[in-house]
Amino acid sequence: MGVLEGKVVLVTGGGNGIGKETALLAAKEGAKVVVNDLGGGLSGGDEGDAGPAEKVAAEIRAAGGEAVSNSDSVTDMKAVEGMVEQAKDTFGALDAIINPAGILRDTMFHKMSESDWDAVIDVHLRGSFNVTRAAVELFREQEKGAFVLFTSTSGLIGNIGQANYAAAKMGIVGLSRIVAMEGARKNVRSNVIAPFAWTRMIASIPVKDEAGAQRVERMKNGMRADQVAQLAVALCADKAKDVTGQIFGVRGNEVVLFDQPRPVKSVARLEGWNPETLLDQCMPAMQADFTDLGATASVFPYDPI
Repeated sequence: MGVLEGKVVLVTGGGNGIGKETALLAAKEGAKVVVNDLGGGLSGGDEGDAGPAEKVAAEIRAAGGEAVSNSDSVTDMKAVEGMVEQAKDTFGALDAIINPAGILRDTMFHKMSESDWDAVIDVHLRGSFNVTRAAVELFREQEKGAFVLFTSTSGLIGNIGQANYAAAKMGIVGLSRIVAMEGARKNVRSNVIAPFAWTRMIASIPVKDEAGAQRVERMKNGMRADQVAQLAVALCADKAKDVTGQIFGVRGNEVVLFDQPRPVKSVARLEGWNPETLLDQCMPAMQADFTDLGATASVFPYDPI
């Protein structure tokens, strides 16, 4: 028996990359799967194609599993509610949602258009709201349910040219934390994963020098989407019932647990602060503990999903 035996799982973005590998693995581990994928391009905004989701669902069925496909957009609440109903109508239940669906519209912030900002926020942050909100009441009523959402080190650490993506991904971290806190008494869990994996989004990044080419080759060979899928599936299992509200990373065969923002230092002044004393006393006292803009940039490579 697999770790998801008897469960029903909705996987968004399931036609390619991490979503595809997650859907296939969930089925292998015993789950009945609703495979959702709009079938659109990397930047979104197109009509999409039902083919990628159905191809993955068909692959699951051919291997002896149970799966149906869905090609609606996570940006449409009514459509997401339809995905939840599809799972219930087809398989009689819904136990978990794994939501790696995403797009990229990278550009420097001073050149970013409103449409590029809105499109990325809509798919990533609004999409994460939609999938959690559409299922949370069901999960609370049945007193069980798991959400696996996706963040990025572009938000957690930073990445030039991705202000829209980073803002959305940090918003997802906050959303997941509150869903986990509010759902704890009802056994509703939520965690986030920052993935490091070779996907079509990574493949779209221009390589500008030999060092970049070497880094891309290392990622292609050593950091695969199926490795990220292992954790995404595990977090939906009953054995993970005590794992909630966490931020994980997956880099090859390494699983990373991230800390979460907490105070690192405080400075008080009995007389109170004014702009001059803040500049002369407070900022210098804290400066040694500032987070450097570039010190962490080389720790984790660029990792959009």
